[in-house]
Amino acid sequence: MRKKRVLLLSEGFGTGHTQAAYALAVGLRQLSPKIQTRVIELGTFLNPVIGPLILSAYRKTVSSQPKLVGKLYRSQYHKSLNGMKQFALHRLFYNHVSDVVRQLKPDSIVCTHPFPNTVVSRLKRLGLDVPLYTLITDYDAHATWTNPEVNTYLVSTAAVRDKLMAMGISENNIEVTGIPVHPNFWYPLDREQIIDQYHLKDMPTVLIMGGGWGLLYGDHLVEHMSTYADHVQLIICLGSNIKNREKLLSDPRFQHPNIHVLGYTKEVNKLMDVSDLLVTKPGGMTCTEGMAKGIPMLFYEPIPGQEEENADYFVKNGFGELMTSIETIDHWFRLIQEPYAADQHRDALLAIRNAEYQPAKCSEAVLALME
Repeated sequence: MRKKRVLLLSEGFGTGHTQAAYALAVGLRQLSPKIQTRVIELGTFLNPVIGPLILSAYRKTVSSQPKLVGKLYRSQYHKSLNGMKQFALHRLFYNHVSDVVRQLKPDSIVCTHPFPNTVVSRLKRLGLDVPLYTLITDYDAHATWTNPEVNTYLVSTAAVRDKLMAMGISENNIEVTGIPVHPNFWYPLDREQIIDQYHLKDMPTVLIMGGGWGLLYGDHLVEHMSTYADHVQLIICLGSNIKNREKLLSDPRFQHPNIHVLGYTKEVNKLMDVSDLLVTKPGGMTCTEGMAKGIPMLFYEPIPGQEEENADYFVKNGFGELMTSIETIDHWFRLIQEPYAADQHRDALLAIRNAEYQPAKCSEAVLALME
């Protein structure tokens, strides 16, 4: 009997969209041996020359002009892409999507970014008869995610469901599933083995995530954290930004034996398991992974728009705090040095997580929809 095929389409504007697609794909396969998955970053796949150039331009804009990104996000908040924009998007960047779908013959398509979601919706209007599920990978609902052809929206919270309903989406077409995380984040691993693997010390530890692009070097708040290195271990992940990692490694302030500067890693789950505090940009994916692990979070420099909404959700629910001053850092770095207080706080977060979020729920929901 032929396995059911799920095609997951993403884009590389930030790493979270594709991480969510892979997390869902692995979760589906782990829950059912009858599922076959394929994840594609569509723009780069179809346009291997132009795609990376567009992503590079976007990255530079986000890092140099975040307020402009936020302004565009807000100004278009209630506007879905009109027919002309959809046509232009399809013709310029996604002209061969129908060929991909025809070749792979999926039984279902899941989109984790608005662009492929828009293009597949257009194909459905033109006759494509494949269920389309749209996974919104933030704690907000921008109108560019919405299209009448979407069969089901998979959303992070009831608040996002309500925002979609206010845009005219039927409640029957929305499921509150949470954002999926890789099964590696579903359960804790052995702490001693992780400490040995990464040559760490068994001491209060802070994990600092620079995002997939590693946008961290030169931040005075991060530099202040290094002054705690005698008493607090720092693990700094700079993603794929090799240049920033080299700068940090050459900085005497970050050459302490209790400071570990890493590049891109696929084992963030392990690093979270040995950490008492997570310092991160409030991307939807990283925050959800932190919530799954029950680790308190400090958020720095949210990009106006969806990152602000993400931070707002996690702050209101007690999972984190905005890192706006040295005093905020001092408070948390002192707290994690008190074993009883740190353990008590993490237990409280795990209790909130268990009430608000089940890591496998999104994968289970997609399986149910396919059946």
